[in-house]
Amino acid sequence: MFADFLFRRLSLLLFMLFALTAFTFALNYLFPGDLLTNFSGELNASFSQTQILQQKYHIDDSLLVQYQAFLIRLFQGDWGLSLSSGQEVFGHVKQLFPATIELCVYALIVALCLGIPAGVIASAYHNKWPDKVISSLTLLGFSIPVFWLALLLIMIFCLSFGWFPMSGRIGLLYEIPPVTNFILLDIWLHDFPYGGQAFADALHHLTLPTVVLAMYPTTVLVRFTRDSMLTVLEQNYIKTARAKGLNRRQLILDHALRNALLPVIKQIGLQFSTLITLAMVTEVIFSWPGIGRWMIESIYQRDYPAIQGGLLAVSFFVIFANMLADVIHTLLDPLARNQAHGKV
Repeated sequence: MFADFLFRRLSLLLFMLFALTAFTFALNYLFPGDLLTNFSGELNASFSQTQILQQKYHIDDSLLVQYQAFLIRLFQGDWGLSLSSGQEVFGHVKQLFPATIELCVYALIVALCLGIPAGVIASAYHNKWPDKVISSLTLLGFSIPVFWLALLLIMIFCLSFGWFPMSGRIGLLYEIPPVTNFILLDIWLHDFPYGGQAFADALHHLTLPTVVLAMYPTTVLVRFTRDSMLTVLEQNYIKTARAKGLNRRQLILDHALRNALLPVIKQIGLQFSTLITLAMVTEVIFSWPGIGRWMIESIYQRDYPAIQGGLLAVSFFVIFANMLADVIHTLLDPLARNQAHGKV
């Protein structure tokens, strides 16, 4: 049963990857400018270089041959050169994407730690003052635009009180050699005499961007957990347990919570695409050196190879995150294996 489910999901994954790579390949023809420049990122190439590039990218061959060569270059890490920097696009992705993943993971952890308990409390005190307070705060947080919240926090905590830095990943006093490009992990891997201070400074820089980015998924998880808990609390086995004399704490922790969290697990995977989108705005405002800020700068500079590389990296991450969340949800909930074949 699970093997059939895994086969269906793997087939869907392959189809989505094919659609993504085909669309990215088609962008070379849709972008303005020279086709060879869109493929390679080479500007002002000489005649001999142009001949070599035409052979490398199979410009004179059919679209199918060009697409096959495109896939081979993707697996080899040859994603072309950035028009603005002249460096390899794949190198930029490897350097910048960990900063975005790090920010999104910490924001998701904050959202889980705040959203799920708040949703459980709201459902336990349904239509009472804790539920009304949590629902009001959730609606307020859901309605606040991310860019406005970021600017507001900068004005209050950075400019007025000076409690937090307003840009960057770490202070200029600390020079951390990149190993994984995850700033906290790199600090931990290197045995610096000032490692503790550098770690605290990195957490200091992470605080405001993480809070801003975690606002939207927190409100979504609060509402989703609350609705799921209310649905489970209306089930017959919960009513039977209540009739046996179990108190509210035993009902929620021992019987209702596990079943109520199963739909929330799937919702967590869906939040990755939202986090990546919101991270682009957050990185620009806080000058966070991630792939979102790099992609927006590439759009302004019309750096087409960089746009394609960023699109591929972000899309790959979102697709695999959703698939992983779906598989974990299915492992925990066997009934989900009987879903329709095309449902993600």
